[in-house]
Amino acid sequence: MKKKATKRELKDLFTGLAFIFPSFLGFLIFTLIPVIISLFLSFTKWNFMEGWGAIKFTGLENYIRLFTDEWFINSYRNNIVFTLITVPALLALGLVLAVIINKYIWGGGVVRILIFIPYIASVVAVCTVWMVLLQPSYGPINSFLRAIGIENPPGWLTDFKWSLPSIMIIYIWQQVGYYAIVFLAGLKGISEDVYEAASIDGASTVRQFFSITIPLISPTTFFLAIMGIIGSFKVFDQISVLTQGGPGSSSSVMAYYVYRTAFEYFDMGYANTLAWALFVLVFAVTLVQWKLQSKFTNE
Repeated sequence: MKKKATKRELKDLFTGLAFIFPSFLGFLIFTLIPVIISLFLSFTKWNFMEGWGAIKFTGLENYIRLFTDEWFINSYRNNIVFTLITVPALLALGLVLAVIINKYIWGGGVVRILIFIPYIASVVAVCTVWMVLLQPSYGPINSFLRAIGIENPPGWLTDFKWSLPSIMIIYIWQQVGYYAIVFLAGLKGISEDVYEAASIDGASTVRQFFSITIPLISPTTFFLAIMGIIGSFKVFDQISVLTQGGPGSSSSVMAYYVYRTAFEYFDMGYANTLAWALFVLVFAVTLVQWKLQSKFTNE
């Protein structure tokens, strides 16, 4: 009896391994091995157009170079500013939109579709529309600003000071629908009995929002905050289409600088160094968030 049970256990083990093997093989080939190769290349100088034989090991030279690279410093700073502004704005706007749709709009399904369309729309199409709207000389936005008395409106995407804020506005407009939809799902999990009890006790709508909605929606907020931070550090499409990091390096971010270094300058070794610098920053921020999870969420 014991021998038969052992055979069955072995059979179950090999069956399980057989199911796992394809996924593990895919992870090994497409994730783990490329990550190891990327880490190795970050210590080298390599123009990949010259083939594998052109790889030259340079030790920590690429990592030392980071501290004197003006484009890296500006891109790093821009990315942090981008994250600190867009993520809180998206969380706040998304939650407010969700509450309004959930409580005060009849036929919320249509509204959900409308606010979600920008999120699923082509980034290139969205950016093209915004480029027309923000055109400095003849764009509708600047024409309106001139009409109300502002003689010298911003150059927006062509302005050194306004290029990054312009991209932030576009990014928030495109992403806020997703945040609202996820918050709506979270709001559905809050019992109406809680709000009714609060109303009986005399709590106003604003008081209910801050004392009931925000605490009970905190797990959803935490999830969106983590995903938002990771997403903000990966922003690339909008930068590539709208400004190409310019004017100068005023709107460059890390993901775009990694791409530019690899596929415009063909410096694959330094591009991998930049990628690992970005990974360290994202990992550190995410780790801090996980450590603070218990303090800011209600399970």
